Amino acid sequence: MQRRFGVFISLTIIILGVALFPSCGRNNLELRVEQGLLSGALGADPSIRVYKGIPFAAPPVGELRWKEPRPPESWTGVRPADTFSPACSQNLAGSRLPWTEEYMHQGETDEDCLYLNIWTGAEAEGEKRPVMVYIYGGGFSEGSNTVAVYDGEALARKGVVLVGINYRVGPLGFLAHPELTQESENRSSGNYGLLDQVAALQWIHDNIAAFGGDPGQVTLFGQSAGAMSVAYLMQSPLAEGLFTRAIIHSGPGLFSPGQRDSGNALVSAEQAGTNFAEAKGAATIADLRAMSPETLLEGPATARFSPILDNRFLPADDRVRSQVPVMNGFTADDMGAGGSLGPPPEAKIAAYEKEARQRYRERAKTFLSLYRPDSDMDVPDLRKESARDRARVSLYLWAAEQTKVSGQVFTYYFDRAIPWPEHPEFGAFHSGELPYVFNNLHIFDRPWEAIDRTVAEQVSSYWTNFAKTGNPNGPDLPEWTPFSSTATTTMQLGARMGAMPVADRDKVAFWKEVLSGD
Repeated sequence: MQRRFGVFISLTIIILGVALFPSCGRNNLELRVEQGLLSGALGADPSIRVYKGIPFAAPPVGELRWKEPRPPESWTGVRPADTFSPACSQNLAGSRLPWTEEYMHQGETDEDCLYLNIWTGAEAEGEKRPVMVYIYGGGFSEGSNTVAVYDGEALARKGVVLVGINYRVGPLGFLAHPELTQESENRSSGNYGLLDQVAALQWIHDNIAAFGGDPGQVTLFGQSAGAMSVAYLMQSPLAEGLFTRAIIHSGPGLFSPGQRDSGNALVSAEQAGTNFAEAKGAATIADLRAMSPETLLEGPATARFSPILDNRFLPADDRVRSQVPVMNGFTADDMGAGGSLGPPPEAKIAAYEKEARQRYRERAKTFLSLYRPDSDMDVPDLRKESARDRARVSLYLWAAEQTKVSGQVFTYYFDRAIPWPEHPEFGAFHSGELPYVFNNLHIFDRPWEAIDRTVAEQVSSYWTNFAKTGNPNGPDLPEWTPFSSTATTTMQLGARMGAMPVADRDKVAFWKEVLSGD
């Protein structure tokens, strides 16, 4: 009798354990994708499952270096998906102020790098949660999906499936060369990093349902080079039908209203590739393929590799294509919008006026009447004010054109500076919105205030609401109205949330004239 009672107690404990902690069961972390079975891990919040280092393409090594990505191979048994993959080959800086370690890749790099990570709170396949796919920045020369600030758990808790993807960067991602063009069946070269992004989106489309995601409701979002990538994907026929919405951080519209480059970029990129090969002492592409990634990355020449009009990913024609609804904006101290990462210009009225005459020529008198300093002390603030006005008007003009192809456009101006007593000079810098968007303030050692937590909660809700419905608005959120040509306003995101003027009327008129002539 005593033995039976002991067995009963043991079984009861087991049953209660499974009932109370169902996610701890091994089968709850296993799922099947097209290539085989995966086993993930629990997040810090056990309601979230994380799948790391999932291959979405074959390793681009050996003869596959500088080739379009190939499908990943299948595997037998259960593949562990509990460890991040290396970043794609690049030179690592570790940190580069204002971008501290939380903003930059820390860890290994490898040419075998085409992997993605997924965070999901879906309890069953077929749940069809909206999907958000993040594309990192880094000037197309660095970055990875394992950067700390990109952790997707907080967004997954808001009801989306979050995916972070890797793509090739630098010369391994964007080398064009006549020999590569000749060996390509599409007679193009370069843009391998962008083609990686398409391959990742195709894999997501085919497999995300297994993670409880809806392949028919995918939102792309990216910052800086990731923002440019999103804009290029919106234009590329290769990505058509693979996503339904887009969010752009500090990309097109920030510097000028134009959307894309023009000209025969493939030919000039091939010449740059030829020069690169000669500098490396390579007579052929075979010679370059025999070199290690480290050799290819040596020297300053890698910085110039970036997307081109390759007649493959980006057609050279100017045909207007219908595009998805989009959100677009930038930070108050963004590059080109009041921010300065180098030595500040001379803060003297004479230097300021000389700079205005050189930059605005016949319009300098109007500029100085709109942004006139009364003393040298006013110069730094007026430089910032004029740069921010210019950027907001530029974004307004971009949105006016983008609405014609996207139907609905939402713009924003993010002005909350991360509390950083040691470096107040950086303000709301380029990338400064990311901890708020990902709701990951806890990752940073900063003296966060209550308003920062409110901003993070609201901004991350705007982003996930847009992914769910195409409208960022939701309960208990200040109203965000879509772009309208009849209202020269944008959405202010920060300690104050709500519509704000793009600029004063006379300043809007001035910048429209300047930008139309750029």
